[in-house]
Amino acid sequence: MRPGRYFVAGTDTGVGKTRVTAALLLAARAYGLRSLGLKPVAAGCTPADGRLVNDDALLLQRCSSITLDYPAVNPVALEPAIAPHIAAGRIGIELRAAELAGRVRAQEAGGAELLLVEGAGGWLVPLGATETMADLAAALGYPVILVVGMRLGCLNHALLTAGAIRAAGLPLAGWVANCLTPEMDALEENIRTLELRLPALRLGTVPFLAGGCTPERVNTWLDATSLRGAP
Repeated sequence: MRPGRYFVAGTDTGVGKTRVTAALLLAARAYGLRSLGLKPVAAGCTPADGRLVNDDALLLQRCSSITLDYPAVNPVALEPAIAPHIAAGRIGIELRAAELAGRVRAQEAGGAELLLVEGAGGWLVPLGATETMADLAAALGYPVILVVGMRLGCLNHALLTAGAIRAAGLPLAGWVANCLTPEMDALEENIRTLELRLPALRLGTVPFLAGGCTPERVNTWLDATSLRGAP
């Protein structure tokens, strides 16, 4: 496991970003690294102890070796499980990439040897009237780990996302093939196609894990030793 700072993006919502991020945090702990996972903005939160919390952010908090209070892990928690800019607009706030990046950078001095920042939804999910999740990633400047949801259409989604990452001036540090169904026709052929066309190494293929897709189980299918940092 290579120390560093990475932004974790997905080809769509629901493709397994959180489970992969949490698994990489567990791997870092196994290597003896101080690890920290952050989710700057999360939609789909529920009330608990007088505040809104998100299951994905709680999982990152649990799998990190550095302990932070919940608001530091997930500074913007939105209740409706809808696009973040819509959820934020309903309560009269506007999400700004610079402000979210500032919340992340406030944790950079905390001694994390591996810092993973998970986005929300896909690469171009809007934050507000003019900004998207890509603007947050660009403001941070971290190399990107891309989680590809393996299903029909994944080639187009993955290559479009990789092209957008490149257009933002960010390196693709690695990618993960995450199987979303028990069986996918031509799975191996799709993976080989992506290996030929994506400008980074595959960190692993996570099979469809029925009966509980926990970070511990996901971790057994990943090898992050080939993660590529910034050039």
